Amino acid sequence: MATKDKLDKVLFSYTTQNNQLEEENQTLKEYISRLEEELKHLKTPSLMVCDVASVIDKNQAVIHIPNGNKFLCHIASDCEPLKSGDQVLVEQKNLNIIRKAPITKKFSVEQFVIMEKPKQTWSQIGGLQDAILEVKEVIELPLLKPQLFKKIGIQPPKGILLHGPPGTGKTLLAKAVANSTQATFIEVVGSELVQKFIGEGAKLVKDIFELAREKAPAIVFIDELDALAGKRMEIGTSGEREVNRTFMQLLAELDGFKPLANVKIIGATNRKDILDPAILRPGRLDRLIHVDVPDEKGRLDIFKIHTKNMKIAKNIDLKKINEKMEEFSGAEIQAVATEAGYFAIRENRSAIKKDDLLQAIEKVRRKSEEEDENLSFFG
Repeated sequence: MATKDKLDKVLFSYTTQNNQLEEENQTLKEYISRLEEELKHLKTPSLMVCDVASVIDKNQAVIHIPNGNKFLCHIASDCEPLKSGDQVLVEQKNLNIIRKAPITKKFSVEQFVIMEKPKQTWSQIGGLQDAILEVKEVIELPLLKPQLFKKIGIQPPKGILLHGPPGTGKTLLAKAVANSTQATFIEVVGSELVQKFIGEGAKLVKDIFELAREKAPAIVFIDELDALAGKRMEIGTSGEREVNRTFMQLLAELDGFKPLANVKIIGATNRKDILDPAILRPGRLDRLIHVDVPDEKGRLDIFKIHTKNMKIAKNIDLKKINEKMEEFSGAEIQAVATEAGYFAIRENRSAIKKDDLLQAIEKVRRKSEEEDENLSFFG
């Protein structure tokens, strides 16, 4: 009996070990299979992303490769129907189209633009009443009441150009009108549109305007427009020629817009004098709005806006303080309020004294003079 028990134990032990070995063997087979599959993927040649310029027939198409060259290539039999403008995956060796690329049209745009619903309102802008009135007439009214223009029979401008010194409120005006019209605000810096590869800048401009149409009502705000729309030269470097190509695409997009469409363009620059006349001709950014440093009343309005939540000593003569900020821009007046607050914080006070404001004005003025000296040195 004891011998039989021992035999049963040995058989049970062998059976258990055998099952464990089989499980380990199965696990190893699955692991090897995954490695083989991964190795197969790694050995598969990469596919290049290209744009379809035109479709000849169901078997052939002309494509744009990333360096700007065009090629006539064959289309795989199982590829879905293509049209001009589609993005496709192409075999790198023979440039044959394998399939349509599963990539959204604006995949390359999002890293270059800021898209938001601004919260700034007209009440947060001081000293720019004339500019506000013009922006409302040209941008706000056509978006909110297009029927008025249709009844009168006139075409409102497609866009405006805000020009003037830095820090005077050009971006704030654009955001406020986007807020008042509930429009999507698409902000892009002109220098960001200039890319190092041929054709990329022009495609980026095209994608931005397509994005604006999709998100309409929308306002496209192009800051530092002079970086893109400077006066063109007949002979230049390859980089300058690429800037010209991007600029021409911008002009083409402006010409393609209907005046009463629910997309408006706002350009901003500190150097209107170097802009190419083509961008300013009628039918493009033909309404020019000068945003200058505020006058005495404007400075006081801006100062009150930025200090409305601050505790300021009652014995301060704001008129005299305002006189000392002559020629200050809106951004510099805001900086004065901020710096005065810091002076109070350093002395552990909650109220702003006259000395805080005077020191803040001196600090902001000194910083502005240093920046001017640097600009004149490098300019």
